[in-house]
Amino acid sequence: MAKQRFAPGADEHVLDCAARLFRERGFEATTVRDIARTVGMLPGSLHYRYPTKGALLLALMRRGLALDLAAVDAAIAGAVDPVERLRLALRAHLRFLVSRDSTSVVLFEWRSIEPEAHAEMVRLRDEYDAHWARLIADAHAAGRLGAHVDLKMLRLMIFGAANWVSMWYSPGGPRTSDEIADAFWEYLSAGVLTSAAR
Repeated sequence: MAKQRFAPGADEHVLDCAARLFRERGFEATTVRDIARTVGMLPGSLHYRYPTKGALLLALMRRGLALDLAAVDAAIAGAVDPVERLRLALRAHLRFLVSRDSTSVVLFEWRSIEPEAHAEMVRLRDEYDAHWARLIADAHAAGRLGAHVDLKMLRLMIFGAANWVSMWYSPGGPRTSDEIADAFWEYLSAGVLTSAAR
């Protein structure tokens, strides 16, 4: 039997549906049949394109990281100051995180990727981390960060705070994603203790 062709845009629809189901039900509880039914195709047709749920998850990761980095690059394109570039990158990252179901899936379901796809997942994650490491290193090289700052620890702290926002953010809440990013940036750059307390 010839391999079925996906119509233009079908991949995006499949990935969006899979992301929504993974987020609502969890990766383990969602079946390929569930995804196919939601997409409106036969399970066999979906298997031609994505042979396993893990393949869908890896595709979501590829797409998510590429779109996130594209949003960050667009946000910092006109900025020269390395600290401003870092602030704008944080804003863009948070804005992206709360805009799609797939972001929380990628962040919290990545351990479910099958062993044979694990190496690619690690490579994608390392490329993404390196992009942010360069932004932080640029600020450090410009003398804008304290000499005592552990750059890897700083990157992990930024991601730890920012990525968790996707779990509690509400579009109807009291702060926009930009306002949350700006608050995080203020705490990060200025600290939270008064000078007397420090």
